Amino acid sequence: MTTTTTTTKPAHRPDELAAPLDLLLAGSARGVAGRMLPNRSWARLAGGLATRPGTLAHRGGNLAKELAAVAAGRADRAPGKGDKRFADPAWQNNPWLHRSMQAYLATADTAYALLADAGLDWRDTERMRFVLDNLVEGLAPSNNPLLNPLGWKALIDTGGLSVLRGARAFARDMATKPRVPAMIEDGAYTLGETVAVTPGAVVLRTPVFELIQYAPQSATVREVPLLMVPPVINKYYITDIAPGRSMIEYFVAQGQQVFAISWRNPHAEHRDWDLDTYGGAILEAMDAVQGITGTDRTHLQGSCSGGILAATTAAYLAATGHGDRVAGLTLAVTVLDQAQAGFAAAALDARTAETAIERSQSRGFLDGDELAEVFAWLRPTDLVWRYWVNNYLQGRPPAPFDVLHWNADTTRMTAGLHRDLVRIGATNALATPGTIDLLGTPIDLGAVTADAYVIGGIADHISPWQSCHRSAALLGGADTRFVLSTSGHVAALVNPPGNPKASFRVGPVDADTPEQWFDRATVTRDSWWPDYTTWLAARSGATVAAPTTLGGAGHSPLDPAPGTYVHHI
Repeated sequence: MTTTTTTTKPAHRPDELAAPLDLLLAGSARGVAGRMLPNRSWARLAGGLATRPGTLAHRGGNLAKELAAVAAGRADRAPGKGDKRFADPAWQNNPWLHRSMQAYLATADTAYALLADAGLDWRDTERMRFVLDNLVEGLAPSNNPLLNPLGWKALIDTGGLSVLRGARAFARDMATKPRVPAMIEDGAYTLGETVAVTPGAVVLRTPVFELIQYAPQSATVREVPLLMVPPVINKYYITDIAPGRSMIEYFVAQGQQVFAISWRNPHAEHRDWDLDTYGGAILEAMDAVQGITGTDRTHLQGSCSGGILAATTAAYLAATGHGDRVAGLTLAVTVLDQAQAGFAAAALDARTAETAIERSQSRGFLDGDELAEVFAWLRPTDLVWRYWVNNYLQGRPPAPFDVLHWNADTTRMTAGLHRDLVRIGATNALATPGTIDLLGTPIDLGAVTADAYVIGGIADHISPWQSCHRSAALLGGADTRFVLSTSGHVAALVNPPGNPKASFRVGPVDADTPEQWFDRATVTRDSWWPDYTTWLAARSGATVAAPTTLGGAGHSPLDPAPGTYVHHI
C-alpha cells in the first residue's frame, strides 16, 4: 500500500493574505480575472523549476506512482480533517468518486509543493499562490455537477426541480456584480427590524455622516462616552448586527454611553471627499459627542479602514496639542503597518497604484461590489465554491446569516479617499512619521499617547493579526493592550459572551515580534467583550445619572436609529 499524506493545501503563512488598503488596490486596478492572467511571475515560476530538474522529476515521479496506486485502489490518500467538500459518504464508498477525490488531492499537493520548490521571492510567491489557490480549488471534483453526489441527490429528491432552481440562481447572480454565488437571499433581513435594532436616535446629520446616540439601558452611565468609527466600505451596523450579538447593545447594557458614525454612501458628485474630509468628520462628531455629554474627552473606536481614520485623527489631535481629547483609542482588525501585509501587497507596484487611482477618479468612486468580488476570491472554497454547490448544484437558497447580509450590503468609496488610502498603503506611509498630512498637519502615530486597546483575529484573512500587532507597536502610549480573538475578520468582532468555542489571548505590546507576544500572552476563555468593557470603564470617569432624553446642546433627535444614511443604495 502506498503511504501518503492527508493534506490538500498547505496552511497559509500568517501574513499571507491582504491588508485592507492593499486589497483596495488589488480590487480596483485589475480585478480577479486580471490577477489570473500569465505574467512575469509565471515566467519566474517556470524558470525556477527549470533550474531544478531533479526536483521536478522527483515530484513528477512520486505523483505518477501515487496516481497509479489510486487507479489500482491501493492509495490511502484522504482529505484533511476540516475539509468539508468531501464529507458526503459517497466520496468514500463509491469507488469512482473515491478515486477522483484521491487523484485530485494528490495533484493539488504536488502543485503546492512545486510552488515551494521554485525558490521565488515573497512577492512572486504570493502572486502565484493566489493563482494556484483559485485554479486548484476551482478544479475540485466536488464542484463538478457530474460528480458531486449532493447534486444528484437533490435532483432525485426534487424530481428535477433543483436543476431549474440552480439555473435560475446562476443566471441571476451572473447578471450583476459581483458575479459570484449569492451568500444571502434578498429580503432575508430588514434594517431596523431584524438587524440594527438597538434603540437610539440620529442627533447630527451632515453631508458626510449621521451621528447616532444610543439610548441608555441602565440607571447610571460612565461619564466619558465612546464614539465608534465604522469602515468606509460596508455599513456601520456590523457593530449592531442583531439582538444578543450586537456590540453596541452589549456596551450600552454595561453602562457605557455609545455613539456611532454612519457614513453616507457616496456617489460620483462626492468624488472630492478625501482623507481630510473624513478626518474632519470624525472631529465634528467628537465635538457633537462632547457637547451632548458635557465632557471634554471621548473614547475613539475604529474598525478596519475606520480604524485607520480613527488612528490618523488621534495623531492629528496629538500634533495640534489636543491629544488629551482622546480618552482611549481602540483599533479593531486594523492594519496601520502595511509592510509585507500579504497577497495584494505583493501584487502592487507604483504603476498598479496609479492605475487604481485613475480608474476610481474616472468614475468618482470605488465600487463596493468590485471589492466584494475580490474578497470572495481570496477565500474561494468558503466564499465561492461552497455556495456554488449549495445554490446551483443543489438548487437551494443560501441559509440566512446576518453577517453575510451585512457583508453583501456594500457601499462605495469616494475617489478622493481611495486615492489617499491607496498612496498610504502603497508607500506604508503611516509607519514613517511625517510622511502624510491630515488637515495640513504631519501625522506621527508615535505621538498618540492615549491608552490603546487593539484587537486582531487569529484567522483573519483581511487584516492578519501579526500586522495588527505590528501596527499597535507604532502607537506612542505607555499602555497598549493587544487582544487576539478567535475566528476571522468579522467573527472576531461579532463575538458575544457565552460562546463555548471562543477564547482570546491578551497582553501588553512589549514583545519584539508577534510570535514572542503570542508565547507570553494570557489565554482566557469566552469573548473579549467583558475584558474590553472593564478596560473602558477604568478610563471612562465617574458614574453619573443616565440622560433621560437623547441629544442636547443644539443636537435634537432627527430620526430613530439606525437613521437614514444606512438605507442609501
